[in-house]
Amino acid sequence: VKVVSYQRAEGEAFNFSRVVNFGVSQTSGDFLVLLNNDVEIITVNWLEELLMYAQRQDVGAVGGKLYFPDRTIQHAGVILGLGAHRTAGHAHYGMSRQNLGYMGRLCYAQDMSAVTGACLMVAKAKFEEVGGFDPSFAVSLNDVDFCLKLREKNYLNVFTPFCEAYHYESASRGDDLTGENARRYNEESAHFRKRYKEVLQKGDPYYNPNFTLDKSDFSLRTE
Repeated sequence: VKVVSYQRAEGEAFNFSRVVNFGVSQTSGDFLVLLNNDVEIITVNWLEELLMYAQRQDVGAVGGKLYFPDRTIQHAGVILGLGAHRTAGHAHYGMSRQNLGYMGRLCYAQDMSAVTGACLMVAKAKFEEVGGFDPSFAVSLNDVDFCLKLREKNYLNVFTPFCEAYHYESASRGDDLTGENARRYNEESAHFRKRYKEVLQKGDPYYNPNFTLDKSDFSLRTE
């Protein structure tokens, strides 16, 4: 195992996209796995489950099913426009691990607009084809932006529930609700909405427009 370290310049703020791009530049394999340092894998054959789709010519990014420590769902694919910022949110967020999901969607692999970068596999050639992660998204939404760039190249992004892990989200860097983190998140959200204005207006092709964008439980809009 080769370990490399990204050295930040004096005064340089944390930028996840730059770290990812640096790491990829040091690799020699055909497939990349992005795996946060606060993720604990619990599926024995998780790599095979991701590679099953990532090696297909028509597939871009592949993401797994992530849980909070209390076994509620943190990630099961990303829905565009979901959430208070109307950028993107995680499907079935906060549901029990035992929940089957809307129409059983927590039980089978499926195409999604995006998947989280906390546990993601992609062919290195495709990563480089779309220019990797965009440093203008320093912390948030860089994975969604990356997946949408893959989608623009007509690749499919896949969520599979057969790669499972715990994600101790923000355990190292904190949340995005207060202070400087909140300011940065608001700026990145505005940047995302501007870049993908037309995409967001059209709506997520994998999410029925009759469902609400205020909740991640696939409930109907009431307005």
